[in-house]
Parts: sequence; C-alpha cells; structure tokens
Amino acid sequence: MTNSKQETEVKEETSSKMAEFLEEMPVKVVKDGEKITGKIVDITSNAAYVDLESFGAGIIYGKEIKDGFGLNRQKLGIGDKISAVVVEPENEEGYVELSITEAVREEAWRDLVEKQENKEPVSVKILDANKGGLMIELNGMRGFMPVSQLTAEHYPRVEDGDKNKILDILKGFIDTEMTVCVIAADEAEDKLIVSEKEAFKDKEKEFIAEFKVGDIVEGDISGVVDFGAFVKFLPPSKEKTGTDEDKLEGLVHISQLDWQLISNPRDVVKVGDKVKAKIISIDDSRISLSIRDLKNDPWMSVEKKYKVGGEYKGKINKINHFGAFVYLDKDIHGLAHVSSFPGYPKKSIDEVVEMDKEYMWKIMSVEPNSHRMGLKFVGEVGSESKVETEHPPVKSQKSVNQASAGQESEESAKVDDTKKKVEKKEVKNEEKKKETKTKNSDGDDLTKIEALVTD
Repeated sequence: MTNSKQETEVKEETSSKMAEFLEEMPVKVVKDGEKITGKIVDITSNAAYVDLESFGAGIIYGKEIKDGFGLNRQKLGIGDKISAVVVEPENEEGYVELSITEAVREEAWRDLVEKQENKEPVSVKILDANKGGLMIELNGMRGFMPVSQLTAEHYPRVEDGDKNKILDILKGFIDTEMTVCVIAADEAEDKLIVSEKEAFKDKEKEFIAEFKVGDIVEGDISGVVDFGAFVKFLPPSKEKTGTDEDKLEGLVHISQLDWQLISNPRDVVKVGDKVKAKIISIDDSRISLSIRDLKNDPWMSVEKKYKVGGEYKGKINKINHFGAFVYLDKDIHGLAHVSSFPGYPKKSIDEVVEMDKEYMWKIMSVEPNSHRMGLKFVGEVGSESKVETEHPPVKSQKSVNQASAGQESEESAKVDDTKKKVEKKEVKNEEKKKETKTKNSDGDDLTKIEALVTD
C-alpha cells in the first residue's frame, strides 16, 4: 500500500509540474490565412516539411516546391528559412498545411507599393502588346503600361493614326526590357500600372531647366496627330554630344502650326521636316511650342485690306451647326453665323451653300487681336455687285436690299424679271403716247393708253 501511495504522490507531483510548465509555455494555435515563418527540415518528391517551432510541423505540397520562395523564387533547400501562409491549421495528417505562393504574393505587393512610394526605377520585361499599350511582369505580377506612358523614344508615331500600324510597332517591344516606375499598385484590385516616362522624368526636368518661355528651338517633326505635331530637339548642353535618348519633345498644337485655319495638321507638316519653333509654355515635363509665332501675323494688317461693311468673295472651308468658316484669302478667315443665311431657321446651311465654293460675303466686324471676323452671307458670285478683293466695293441698291432683307437668290431673280417686264411696258407705253400725239387721236384712244400704263 505504501508503494501505491508513493506512486500516486509522484504522478500528482509530475502532473502539477506539467501544468505549471504549460502555463509558462502555452500551446500556440495558428489560424487560417496567418503568415508564419519556419525552417525546411526535409524535402521529398511530393512535399517539403517545415519546423514551425512552437506551432508544430508544417507541410508544403506539390508544385509550390518547384516554384521556390521569395521574390526571386529561390529553389527550396534544407535549412532554408521561409515565410508561408497557413492554408489549413491542421490537416488529416496532423500537419499545418502551408502555401509559399500566397506569402510570396503578399510580399510582392508590399514591395511594389514601396517602389511606388519611393518612385524607384526598375527594369521590367515586356510580355505582350495590345492597341492600348504593353503587358509587363514585375515581382512575378503581371501589369500594364499604357501607350501614353511611353517615352518619346518609344512612343509609336503613325502618320495616318492607323491602330493596326501602332500595334505592329508595340509588338516590336515584346521580349525586350524597359526601365519604368510603378505608378499604381493595388493588391485588392490586382492592378499594377507602370510608366516609362516617370522613370526618366527627373532627367527630363534637368534638361527642361535649360530652357525658358520665349526660347527658339530647332528640331525635327517626330510625329503628326489629329491635334497637332510633335517636335524633338536637343537641350543646349547636349547639342554637340547628344543622342536621340537625350532629346526632349514638345507639342505644337494644331492652332499653333500656322495663322490659317487648319483642319488636318498633315496638310502642313510631315514627319522628318526640320522646323524652328518658339517655346510658349513649360508645364512640369510638358513643353508647348508654336511655329506660327515665328511667322508674320497677317491679321495685323487685315483692316488695310478688308473694311467693315464691304462685300468680298470668299470660299467656304468648313460648315457646322452654328455657321460656316470662310476664307477671304489663304490667311484671313471669318465666321458667318447660321442666322445670316437665307431661310434660317427652316433651312440648314448646306441647303443654301456648298463646301469649297466661292460666294459673296459682307464683313460685319473685324477683331485683329483675337483673329476674328464676322461675316454675313450676301449671295452668289457674279451678281450685280462687282467686288475688288483689295478695296471696299461700290454697292448697288439691289445688293444693299438683299443684304438687309436676307432675300434668297431665287427671289432676287424673280424681282429682276419683274422689273425688266415693267420697264419694257413703260417703253412701249411711251412709244404709244408719242404715236397718239402725232395722230391727234381722240379721248377713247387716250383712255386705252392710260389703261395700259396702269397695267
């Protein structure tokens, strides 16, 4: 009995000590999705075993063993310390099931966010291309670089704006590498956007600092688009040693190409043309240029050539819902408001006039400083008003009446015919009166003649 009592006391003492130990070192329980670290202790063809210390033993299955760990995807080896995410706290075999892929993904996105915040230039591989830009890979994540974020060196300039031609140029970058900066990294939306322009922004700013508004630059037309033309030029410090990579690029808006009204920039310039341009604004890394500012402004002498109230020939260049743009010569144009056309508002402008055809116009206002001229439709060329382009015309009463009343040309023709008929009748009546006086006809004949005059 004594031995039995002693064994019981020993067990109670041991149990008490174990309880104290467990209180001091409580068992840790992992949770699903928790990130955990451990050391690889064994690798088989199907699994890798991980010592998680107080969390127990972990296991990694399948393809992830070959994929490796970390941002550089290092091959797993015994003794390697790894970070992994808990997939299952305890599987059927009693292991903590782990995933390296999820941990690597989390680490990759955290690194991308840091790169974005630090504006760190990195090298990326171009995987594919579409009409909107390039697909890239960074930290094992797929991302996108819009066409607008390419530098001037790589931006696709296509004369006719053909999207298929642009795509062909972009496809030429596949399997190459470019230096970029991360401009958007959002793990929740799985969105990664990069920019080549941003990576070279500081270098551009350094070169741009060599210029000021008003400076004249010389360069080549590097691209023509619907809204203007791009010009590449070297900064002063690189004029002798610079390469294409050192060139800056500025935009000449369509309105700054020439003083005349331009509908298509391709009618004025083409890629490869050597031009001089004036810097009219610098906004961060954007440079705006003007070619027209280096040409004489024809509007400064417009009032010597065209007078308010005068009527002149002009060709219609453009028609829209509010009026027609008319060129009086190659440099000077004006706007004829829709209300100045006969038949308004029942008739549209294109029912009255035709594109690229000349008509007579009356100048209602001229504003040289703002390059504006208000016109009013008069009628077809070749009417009774004979107009000289250099001087204000001598207007007939008929022309004045047409302009003020807004009569249509058909109505004017009818009035002319009526006047001619009346004039012929008056001539005949005069002749008959003379014949009557000569013959000394009686009162009945005079009554007949008066009736004819009344008609």
